Amino acid sequence: MRYVHVMLRGRVQGVGYRAWCAREAEARSLLGFVRNRRSGAVEAVFAGPAEVVEAMLEACRAGPFGARVDDMLVHDVSDTALAAGGRDRFAVLETL
Repeated sequence: MRYVHVMLRGRVQGVGYRAWCAREAEARSLLGFVRNRRSGAVEAVFAGPAEVVEAMLEACRAGPFGARVDDMLVHDVSDTALAAGGRDRFAVLETL
């Protein structure tokens, strides 16, 4: 299992990024969560087989129609990153 924390910046709010991200993650059977940040960024945690997580990261670089990802910070983390949510299924969390 690979666990990653991702912070995306650009035009990632107001374009359906969270809903798109949840659909993509669920289609890949990933665990984790996505949420907006008050700073205008989108934060996500993905957990699953390394090759599936990598494919999700590639998809996130493009995002949904209307999004523009200017910056994407990715850090490998431990399973404790799922403490906020997404241990049983992928979740869309409240803005933080």
